[in-house]
Amino acid sequence: MERASDLNAWELVLQRVRMEMEPEDFRRWFSSTSYAGDSGDQINVWIGSEAIRRHIETHFREEIDHALAALNRPDTLIRFIVAVFGDDEDEEKEDL
Repeated sequence: MERASDLNAWELVLQRVRMEMEPEDFRRWFSSTSYAGDSGDQINVWIGSEAIRRHIETHFREEIDHALAALNRPDTLIRFIVAVFGDDEDEEKEDL
């Protein structure tokens, strides 16, 4: 088991969000996310698609805000960055 000090900011948020959700919902919506960076006032998070980003922003913002408040970071912004892998590379190859 990882200690809290070994976890990045997004993993700490996810720990708290997971406690407020059904396990299947958590897996469905948050499994494609990964930590990208933390500037102090903003946590950057890679996310698998625009549709997942919209769903998380719409349906789980309150849980994320509660987690940030519990971590003593109530004013921290979570910025989701849609990560596109594979398709762009294929398109670039087709252009050659």
